[in-house]
Amino acid sequence: MIEVKAKGANAGEAEEAAASFRINPANLAFAEEIYAQFLQDPASVDPAWRAYFEALDDGVPRPSATAVRAPSSFARSIFATVAPSSNNNGVATAPVATKPPGRLQSERAQRLVEAYRELGHLSAELDPLGLVKRAGAPLDLEFYGLSSAELDQVFSSETVAGPDRTTLRDLVQLLRETYCRHIGVELAHLHDVELRTWLQNRMESTRNHLDLTHEERWRLLEKVTDAEVFEQFLHKKFLGAKRFSLEGAESLIPLLDRLIERAARSNVSEIVIGMAHRGRLNVLANVMEKPAAQIFGEFMDKHGEDSDSGGGDVKYHLGHSNDRVFGSGADAHRVHLSLSFNPSHLEWVNTVVQGRVRAKQDRLGDSERSRCLPLLIHGDAAFAGQGIVAEALNLSELEGYRVGGTVHIVVNNQIGFTTPPKCSYSTTYATDVARMLQIPIFHVNGEDPEAVSQVVDLALDFRQRFHRDALIEMWCYRKYGHNEGDEPSFTQPIMYRTIADKPSIRVAFVQAFGKRPLADGSPAITVDDAERLAARRREALDRELERANTIEVPPPASTFTGAWAKVRGGSDSAVPQVPTAVPIQTIQAVGRVLTEVPPGFSLHPKLQDIVEARAEMALGEKPVNWGMGEALAFGTLLDEGVRVRFTGQDVRRGTFSHRHAVFIDYETGREYTPLSHIRGKQGVFDIHDSPLSEAGVLGFDYGYSLDMPDGLTLWEAQFGDFLNGAQVIVDQFLVSSEAKWNRVSGLVLLLPHGMEGQGPEHSSARLERFLTLAVNDNIQVCNLTTPAQYFHVLRRQVLRPYRKPLVIMSPKSLLRHPAATSPLSAFTQGRFQHIIPDTTVKAYSKVRRVLLCTGKVYYDLVAERQEKGYGDVAILRVEQLYPLQIDELLEMLSVYPEGTSLVWVQEEPRNMGGWVYMNRELPGFLSGSFNWSCVSRPLSASPAVGSLGRHKREQARLMADAFGVT
Repeated sequence: MIEVKAKGANAGEAEEAAASFRINPANLAFAEEIYAQFLQDPASVDPAWRAYFEALDDGVPRPSATAVRAPSSFARSIFATVAPSSNNNGVATAPVATKPPGRLQSERAQRLVEAYRELGHLSAELDPLGLVKRAGAPLDLEFYGLSSAELDQVFSSETVAGPDRTTLRDLVQLLRETYCRHIGVELAHLHDVELRTWLQNRMESTRNHLDLTHEERWRLLEKVTDAEVFEQFLHKKFLGAKRFSLEGAESLIPLLDRLIERAARSNVSEIVIGMAHRGRLNVLANVMEKPAAQIFGEFMDKHGEDSDSGGGDVKYHLGHSNDRVFGSGADAHRVHLSLSFNPSHLEWVNTVVQGRVRAKQDRLGDSERSRCLPLLIHGDAAFAGQGIVAEALNLSELEGYRVGGTVHIVVNNQIGFTTPPKCSYSTTYATDVARMLQIPIFHVNGEDPEAVSQVVDLALDFRQRFHRDALIEMWCYRKYGHNEGDEPSFTQPIMYRTIADKPSIRVAFVQAFGKRPLADGSPAITVDDAERLAARRREALDRELERANTIEVPPPASTFTGAWAKVRGGSDSAVPQVPTAVPIQTIQAVGRVLTEVPPGFSLHPKLQDIVEARAEMALGEKPVNWGMGEALAFGTLLDEGVRVRFTGQDVRRGTFSHRHAVFIDYETGREYTPLSHIRGKQGVFDIHDSPLSEAGVLGFDYGYSLDMPDGLTLWEAQFGDFLNGAQVIVDQFLVSSEAKWNRVSGLVLLLPHGMEGQGPEHSSARLERFLTLAVNDNIQVCNLTTPAQYFHVLRRQVLRPYRKPLVIMSPKSLLRHPAATSPLSAFTQGRFQHIIPDTTVKAYSKVRRVLLCTGKVYYDLVAERQEKGYGDVAILRVEQLYPLQIDELLEMLSVYPEGTSLVWVQEEPRNMGGWVYMNRELPGFLSGSFNWSCVSRPLSASPAVGSLGRHKREQARLMADAFGVT
């Protein structure tokens, strides 16, 4: 409502009345209508309104009535001009004492406010070296049509935190202190009004300054001293050893310390940290509180004799876990910290950490995803340069991958190895890729301890409030080269002359505290205080070094504790088999659920036939196909309370339209997931279509599997060769994590594989790569031929007290192959078979040729044998290639005459597929009993040909060679 206190007044009274308007923001449209009437005929409006509008337009050309009625800036300008303050009723009241600036000047002042918010970061003092010359933002008064003569004029500041009216001088000072000192904040990309308003109010209300207590200042000094003294101690005691020093970025330690404590006091119970190698030893010692003696022992290579297992990793890749407690008594807050192991493939740990956090949240029942926090520490060059960063950011708001927000710390050393920023990224900041999200990006000068503390509080509070990512870029420098033996001045002579003359970050902290004395009279921190503190820290490290001489470095902690207590290590052959068959009653009960839909739900007409066929399969009236076999595996596990997580591109329907795990109502589009309705207290069925990402998603689900040992976690590639885009995750984590870090995973990879004339890009899942990487029972590799085998191997993966990654060369054409089915009895009895013998050939003594194969080519061979009548040829299927059950295979082969031809048949080129592996593993056990050879496609650099006609000719030749037909 808009009220005028005096009506029918004379002109003088009208002017006075105009100054006492009360305007409700909800009635701006009405105000615009009155103003439009005034422009057409001033006498047609109330005298108070007329006096107000005449004052408003003083010296400013009036717009037309049409322009006012059109969408315009009038709604903002009327408030900015009135410069309202707030009365006790929360209603804006106009100024009384002074004549307000004109509407145009008020608009210009508001444009200046928005410019500081959006561009102020470009003028912030971020570089502690003072070498970066930035153009800055156009923030001069004149640029916005204002002048220094107006600095003491009162403007509206209602849109800025604080008083509703202030002078232009005070307004500019507030904005400069908030956005242009040692903190730069990027807000321009935020179109979410709630997020933006919250951030602006938080920062402007304090001018982006945090008043630290004496205790808080001392704590910051302690942590930066710990960081500096630790690095200097290592440099002196282990001269020449690589440590990837944190010097020049020591502020990271007080930053992390404050962040972790604030998180603990915000109800966070677990934090999983991922970071590369720079500063990792310092984080281990001063954040994770790993004993310094143990770190020194690693420098001395003091590992026990029984730790020589051929594995392990360098000390700056190792992880650690520990509990930290902040406060005491009733005020004590405990948080569990876990620093993830990480190879030198810098950013690839990102989604691994996030996947671990998602699993922890699921186990805790943390539906708000606020009690477990992922914390990622990046380098500037890696954050800008590696595409896995964008993949991880893209996952952050997707339902299947949401973790309630990740806090990112980018340590900006202003160099990557020897490469300067101008050669590293094309953007303004190394962090610009993060502008893809609706999150704040804080840039802070690492030499200002109070600024560092302020952005920590802002970032953590934002994450906890909005459950989104937050990012801090801490500007610092790197005191030495990429490693301590590197000479950085070869490529950056000016930077390193500046660094050589620069006092340490610790000294900068002491100086900063001296410049900003405490208002409460607390004692100042002096240089002498700081030196005494540093001396005590050096003495403590000397004692730890003495202790290191008497200890042995323990191996990484065992996986098989806590949530993993029910799982054991060892080899595949040493773990007893477990029953995986399911009673017929359970199979049929699950089958009913799989083929029922809610009342009123409209199935797609084509899907109706699939559902009806599955109902017949559940009753044993039809053999079970691949899609139904998988659904029965999931359903029976869910019935037993097992959690199933399944992700990948198009997995809900299935790339080949065979799965249909989620039904979509044909009329309304609503969704129904049958596997979520097995029974009341079933396991959770979590299936999600992933974004078009392999590396990020596979890393996430690998991480998830690390912290969900009791569940079945699967990732499916759209086609097997798509795994090429995630090979780093396979090489650096999946197949080697047990050897390097004593960490195992039960992740299942489904990789569609098979030569069916689809060209080189969609034929091979690169079986040979996994077989090359397979050693010491690190993984399991299968190429299955029946739905029942698939059913049993999935159930075995969870029910055995044994966890190793399971790689399955999953089928394409077999999904609908009439022979690739199983009777219902194969699910209610039996178990997984490592090798399937040929039971169709009874006269073993008359067999002239034994074909050994794996996967889909088996059906090609069977069809050829049946068509050509080759009754003297036996065909055996190797379902599990690694670990290869050689004794079992030799027993099956023992029924055939000595000297029989034993032929490995594969559809892949000779240099690919399973031949190289089988030829390495098997000949030594054959003892000359068989004539061992291989039939395959010719050697090739490409997995398959691009011509369907040529493919068919190759296939015919392959079949002829397999049966020995010349």
